[in-house]
Amino acid sequence: MNLKPNTQDAKPVDDNRSHHVRPQDLPWEKMRFPGCQTKTLLFDPKSGLATVLIKMEPGATLPDHEHVLIEQTYVLEGSLLCGEGECKAGDFVWRPPGSRHEAWAGAQGGVMLAMFQIPNRFYENDGRETDAFGQDWDKAWGKALFR
Repeated sequence: MNLKPNTQDAKPVDDNRSHHVRPQDLPWEKMRFPGCQTKTLLFDPKSGLATVLIKMEPGATLPDHEHVLIEQTYVLEGSLLCGEGECKAGDFVWRPPGSRHEAWAGAQGGVMLAMFQIPNRFYENDGRETDAFGQDWDKAWGKALFR
């Protein structure tokens, strides 16, 4: 679920001031995965640190991916499922580094607040390893992992 829409002007998070974000004023942006949209609340292009709202239509899927570092998700509406179970509105789940799975929205769809220490690694059918934007994961984020 690593997300980076409209980040061409993103600046590293390296100052000491508060950054106020009004999610209600941000547009939902389509991901490359059908039925999935995001609102980026925080993104640090140096480290890949991200906090995003994710909206998924009923049955929409985030295909096979690895949480390279800790991922945290709080379900605000609907539900999010994977092979390990279902998280419903009000539930929180965190996944350790190296966890790998597919995730999909339940029958009502879902809205989640997700926090990533570094973007997820998606495993493509052709053997490539990419981020959520289709970029080569190692080229885009490999250096950030070892900072």
